[in-house]
Parts: sequence; structure tokens; C-alpha cells
Amino acid sequence: MPAERSGHEPQEPAAIEADGHSRGAGEELLDREGRRDGEPVRSGLLIDWGGVLTTSLFASFQAYCVKVQLDPRILRERFAGDPACRELLIALEKGELPETTFERELASLLGVQANGFVDGLFAGVELDAAMVDAVRHARAAGVRTALVSNSWGVHRYPHELFGELFDGIVISGEERMRKPSRRMYELGAERAGVPAGSCVYVDDLPFNLSPAEQLGMATVHHTSAQTTIPQLERLLGHVLR
Repeated sequence: MPAERSGHEPQEPAAIEADGHSRGAGEELLDREGRRDGEPVRSGLLIDWGGVLTTSLFASFQAYCVKVQLDPRILRERFAGDPACRELLIALEKGELPETTFERELASLLGVQANGFVDGLFAGVELDAAMVDAVRHARAAGVRTALVSNSWGVHRYPHELFGELFDGIVISGEERMRKPSRRMYELGAERAGVPAGSCVYVDDLPFNLSPAEQLGMATVHHTSAQTTIPQLERLLGHVLR
């Protein structure tokens, strides 16, 4: 469901010069640093939500596990190697399983209290203001943007922000598929309104980057705003802070 642009026309932000300084609106963009020779400036930004536009999910999950006296390694290992836990997670992310059922069955497998378990896991997650602002700056500069996200229930997103941040929305629980399905990335590009090969894709999980690369997208493995934003500035050709 594509989001609408705001009615006003923002001023064109400065672009980055080759020496690292910025030029004013309308001046030629010279910076190619950080891109392969001949690689074009990208015109689309596809980006994950949890752990990219928010603080770390893993840190929040770990903190809550400690709070309820569950070894955080157990949760990580069960999702990675226990078929029953994997099936629950996949069904939740694809919108095939209600969160209440997921919570009850996962808590039973882990031997913890079900009520409030999922909310507790997400209790420490907050917006990453620098990353959210970077998306705002990119879109204001004319970069087409789309959210491409695996969901733990669609109600956890701040939908009120979507209209100002994104031209397109792809959420796994609404699409009945999940990353790393190739179609998730194709939909992201389609809803952003740009060819896949003109996009940059950002995710905090390395294995979610491969399908984007196969479609010709540039990719950024997000670990922090401090490292991701400079990479996006070089790939998109705009100052994003």
C-alpha cells in the first residue's frame, strides 16, 4: 500500500562534493567516493524497520530474557535450530499465525510465562532518530523510498510516520511472505517506483542482503547509524544529516 507524499515541496538539500564538503541546491554533484568506478548514483532506498530504523532488537530481547530469568542464548538457539520454533516464527512473520497464538506456543516451548512475553521482548526498542531523519532527508531530496520489513504483527509499526517516510510499504504479515523471498524486494522497488537496479537496500541481517544483490541493488549491512548514513550518502549522492 503506497504511502502518499506530503503536499509541500521541500527545498533541495545540499549534495556531497568529492572533497567531502557540500554544494548548494542546483549545483553539480561531484562525489563518487565509496562507489565502484562507473557505478551510478542510486535513486531508490529500500530499508528494513526493526534493528535499522529502530534500536537493536537483539539488545531488547536479551534484556527482557535476563529480566524473566531466561538465558538469552536459549531464545537465539531455539529460533536458529529448533524446527518447532522456526515454524512458529515463520508463520508469525507471514501473517499466518495470530500473535497471541505465537506467544502462547513459544512461551510453552521456552518454559516461561506467556502473558506479555512478546511485548516484553520489544519493550526496549525505540526509534533510531538519526536513521529516521536520514530517510526523511533522502525522500526530501527526491530519492524514492520503501519499507521492506518482516513483521511480528503489523500493529507494532508507527503507521503515522509512514506517509512522510515512504513512497511504498512492503510488510511481510500483509503480503503473506517474508524475506529473504525475492518477491519482497521486487515489490519494494515497484512500490518505490524505481527499477531494482537503481536501489540501495539496507538490513541488519546479512542473509537478507543476498536477494537484493541478485536483483542488482547496492546493499548496506546496518550496524549503526554512524556507519550506515555515510554509506548511504555516497550511494545516493545526498547529505542525509
